[in-house]
Amino acid sequence: MSLLTKQRDNFHRLLIKNEILTFSAFSKYGAEKICSNADSGQKHSVLTANLLTDKIAQNLGITVTTRSQKKKGQTLGNEFEQACTEYLQKTFLQLGNLRPGNWQVEKINSRRQSVLGQYEQYTHLSELGLLADKHAELRNFLGDGYTVAPDIVISRSPETDDMLNSNTLIVDDHSCKQSALRIKNHKTLEAPNLILHASISCKFTMRSDRAQNTRTEALNLMRARKGRSPHIISLTAEPTVSRIASLALGTGDLDCVYHIALYELLEALKELDASEPLEQLEQMVVGKRIKDISDLPLDLAI
Repeated sequence: MSLLTKQRDNFHRLLIKNEILTFSAFSKYGAEKICSNADSGQKHSVLTANLLTDKIAQNLGITVTTRSQKKKGQTLGNEFEQACTEYLQKTFLQLGNLRPGNWQVEKINSRRQSVLGQYEQYTHLSELGLLADKHAELRNFLGDGYTVAPDIVISRSPETDDMLNSNTLIVDDHSCKQSALRIKNHKTLEAPNLILHASISCKFTMRSDRAQNTRTEALNLMRARKGRSPHIISLTAEPTVSRIASLALGTGDLDCVYHIALYELLEALKELDASEPLEQLEQMVVGKRIKDISDLPLDLAI
């Protein structure tokens, strides 16, 4: 079994083991249970989420826990982010042959506006934040339009000249005096700024307002950068295709939306004979607007 197939299974197993994907008792729409990622007010969401999770469990040969009630939304979101972080640590960090470098995959716990300021492309945001704290008029003018708080970030450490010149003489003292990949060009050599490679927004479930917030953050990431734009990605367990489409359709802000179990979702929609959502999801697949989580590590290596 390949690394990506194995870690995909392990990721799904973790979601079930940690009771992120769980069932609760339910008596509506002909269903006797409801999955933790379903919207209880929508029949299609309940039926799709239940079948999707059943298929994940059947593939693994395990049983999904039934709780008296699902965990609180904030707890589910936080645990989902942690599971996604561990998946990326176990996959992307193994691709050194494709993407050499000193990489870090981190879950961001803080929602402070200064979080992005530690990365090379966004160091000016820290300075801007300090000025805004001191000057109320500037803070009122800027609002929150320049702040972004990713859920997961992937970053790369700058390289020493010895590393850059390990195979042949690449850099010297006469040129390459501004590239961020060279530690020598950073103000603090002992603690150089990391280079932001990817910003990942994790959405266990989606609502229309969350989709819009994700788009706004993505646009702010691109507008506020000084240097190359990082990968901008959303990762979700949402079972309702129309809600996925609210974020996935269109281009220009997100690289792509990734689903935790795209293959199982397609199978569930076929089994439910949900022709309209199935057609819309298949169109997004063909249009390269949604992919399975197993595609994410390789796409990040581009």
